Amino acid sequence: MVEGSMTQGAGQGPAMRTDTLRDFRVPVTEPAPYAASVGLSGEQPVYGEYPAYYGEGAPGHGQPEYRAEPVTHPMDHVAVRPETEHVPHQRVVGAYTGLAPAASDVPDAPAPAEDEDPDGYTPTQRDLPIIGRGAQGGPGDTVQVHYVPQEATAPGPGPLYVVGDVHGYLDELVTELQAQNLIDADRRWSAGNARLWFLGDFTDRGPDGIGVIDLVMRLSAEAAAAGGYCKALMGNHELLLIGAKRFGDTPIHSGAGTATFQAAWLLNGGQRTDMERLEDVHLQWMSRLDAATLEDGHLLLHSDTTAYLDYGSSIEDVNDTIHELLNRNDADITWDLFRKFTKRFAFRDEETGPQAVRELLGTYGGGRVVHGHSPIPYLLGEVGTEDGDEPRGPEVVDGPHVYADRLAIAMDGGVTMAGKLLVVQLPLRD
Repeated sequence: MVEGSMTQGAGQGPAMRTDTLRDFRVPVTEPAPYAASVGLSGEQPVYGEYPAYYGEGAPGHGQPEYRAEPVTHPMDHVAVRPETEHVPHQRVVGAYTGLAPAASDVPDAPAPAEDEDPDGYTPTQRDLPIIGRGAQGGPGDTVQVHYVPQEATAPGPGPLYVVGDVHGYLDELVTELQAQNLIDADRRWSAGNARLWFLGDFTDRGPDGIGVIDLVMRLSAEAAAAGGYCKALMGNHELLLIGAKRFGDTPIHSGAGTATFQAAWLLNGGQRTDMERLEDVHLQWMSRLDAATLEDGHLLLHSDTTAYLDYGSSIEDVNDTIHELLNRNDADITWDLFRKFTKRFAFRDEETGPQAVRELLGTYGGGRVVHGHSPIPYLLGEVGTEDGDEPRGPEVVDGPHVYADRLAIAMDGGVTMAGKLLVVQLPLRD
């Protein structure tokens, strides 16, 4: 059962929050300072682009050295269905049970009329979860779904909600979803035809990233059965986890030196229990996530970067291009995707930030960008020092941050810094 893996911190000791100041550190295989690597290549290492700590203008701090840890995980090449391939229907009769049997396998089963879905079936789409962990061709596992008849919900689309970075904090996520009446006391979808979007970064740093993914996958099925939906965008930590599982300690030759996904994942808060519980169903689901979407005039992205423009001039092009690149199963290509989507702060500068947002909106549509990725305390400059002082400000973050001439909405409340995991309804009443 997918539900069985949703226990907070299953198989782990007490949860420890992971500091985000040294974000997205890239290891090297030789004990050479990053400064030497940068001087040779001209490319900055992937630190999440925190200029207050790394790069030019850092207040008297040199670049740290890192070595790749010799930890090996088995390679896992995941086959993802091409978009053009026919996907069988799935049965929803009190439970979401994976692939239903063909009519020819059931005695006296009537064939459905052409262009008509059989009663009790729903088609599988790219944004619905792939359920089933049995052997290929086997029945798979079952996720219980409480079916809500369509007539029980209001016509048309329901209210729109977005969720910021979760980073493995399952209990905090459940608390916020319940506070918004999106799930009930049993963690079941209770919002009818509401629409819920997660902005990515489900794992790493917190204690139960796989539990978070399992919950989101199940809510996707339950929301669809109730006439709403629960969907998710791909964050840079999804790319990092996919890379760590698929490529392990395979050397990556980047401008910042030789790195590996495995070492980068560990340095950026990767939880070994998440890797132990990671299965093909999770990898397939993450690999199918889109990078951008437009909802009610809001351009939803994970990262506050203009790197999306490198992948297409429409949202459809961006998503298709990223899926195609990821499905090549190439370590260097996947690393380049990860590197670009760790970039941040493109909208923060008072002079250039609004123009960067307008460039994205002019290309992809919408009136506002909504993003996660960069914790609001960093956007506000409320950070600690490398001398060990506690960050200032995360405890007072109680809602999204609107900035860049009010064209951008930041949704990462800094849950990894004892801040708040944000779940809000759009449009904002600001």
